[in-house]
Amino acid sequence: FYMATYECSNCGMAVNASCAKCDTPLENDYLSLDDGSKVQISICRSCEGKIKSPLCCGEDMSCAV
Repeated sequence: FYMATYECSNCGMAVNASCAKCDTPLENDYLSLDDGSKVQISICRSCEGKIKSPLCCGEDMSCAV
């Protein structure tokens, strides 16, 4: 399994995350909103749980895939 690594472009802090329900590594994904825009999220492919991608220094951390 590939675990997404999110990194802050400002300070360089980086995080990896896994699902607390099933211990599966979270993967980077995007959620399409009704207005056509997309939001970067982390998703568990096992139980389909989703969270907004992490923040650092007041900004979304990015994930290069």
